[in-house]
Amino acid sequence: MSEPAFAVKVRFEICRPGDVTELIGLLAEVFSSEDPPAVAAGITPAEFAALVELYRGRAGTEGMTVVARCERTGALVGALLAEDSAAPFPEGVDRLSRKFDPIFDILSQLDAEYRGGRILPAGESLHLFLLGVSRAYARKGVAQRLVQECMANGARHGYSRAVTEATNVVSQHVFRKLGFKDRVRRSYQHHRYGNRAVFSSIVEHGGPVLLDRLLARLPGSSDAG
Repeated sequence: MSEPAFAVKVRFEICRPGDVTELIGLLAEVFSSEDPPAVAAGITPAEFAALVELYRGRAGTEGMTVVARCERTGALVGALLAEDSAAPFPEGVDRLSRKFDPIFDILSQLDAEYRGGRILPAGESLHLFLLGVSRAYARKGVAQRLVQECMANGARHGYSRAVTEATNVVSQHVFRKLGFKDRVRRSYQHHRYGNRAVFSSIVEHGGPVLLDRLLARLPGSSDAG
């Protein structure tokens, strides 16, 4: 993949098995400290790591996830997990901390409304989720390039659409800037889980938004995702 013109060089690569342990640590730290729903629910780095661990096999072997590394140090500084939208939840979701339940609830509402009862065929839609960049590299264009590289990679594999759920105003801005359109929205202020206003502390973020966009099919792309 091509290199960006950053003051500190960053390279973007398809995630390999040897990258996954670092990826888990990075995403666990970023999301537990900066993702509004995770912070509101009190999810710890270890609890979030347990979630990302469930995707270890897919991230390292399916060729859809993209990582960013500092050229000078080799350190992982960003990652974007991606998979086929038709893929089922990985085994072990039921063993995660119950703190995730309100987050899964609000995001599942987005997904259900978007699909409208339609069963997505494999190889059509690429699901982008868990976009994270280390604090030292935030707001330097790394997140945007991760999305761009992931979309280009998806197009090479024959995907015609990319879908994502953005849970905060920063990630929503990144995706909208890259041509994603809002399709479904929920409100942190009005959402209730077990009669509790779990997200009352993050109402300034509005709520999660499901966005999508078409991908340009590239010459020589495969038929399977």
